[in-house]
Amino acid sequence: MAYDEELAHRIRALLGDEAQVREQKMFGGLAFLVNGAMTIAASGQGGILVRVDPEKADRLLHTTPAEQAVMRGRPMRGWLRVAAEHLSTKAQLRRWVQLSLAHAGTLPARSVTAAAVSTRGTTKIRRRPPVSPPGGSPRAAR
Repeated sequence: MAYDEELAHRIRALLGDEAQVREQKMFGGLAFLVNGAMTIAASGQGGILVRVDPEKADRLLHTTPAEQAVMRGRPMRGWLRVAAEHLSTKAQLRRWVQLSLAHAGTLPARSVTAAAVSTRGTTKIRRRPPVSPPGGSPRAAR
């Protein structure tokens, strides 16, 4: 199943002016990375996959319709799945986007060694050219 493009558009709109947001297709869905860390995704299984503070995940599992995210049979700590039927309003989706951004703000920024270049709706990685050592070419350093 492909991810819901309309849901991805709604997530994108809620992220709005958030700095350092990058989109990347992965796991059959469209992930939104903030400062290099995956925070929320329009899931290829429907609904969203959302990253939250692991210390708050248990409470959210008991007080919301979210379910524990499981990959390859293993529960993913700090990751929740929310079915599409629980995301029909802007307020419902906004809550999850805000929770994911709040957690992303606690994470160290990831050093990105490759620049993402969007081409026809897909993300491709362009490697940075090698840095020349002082006084020589990259080949001389090998």
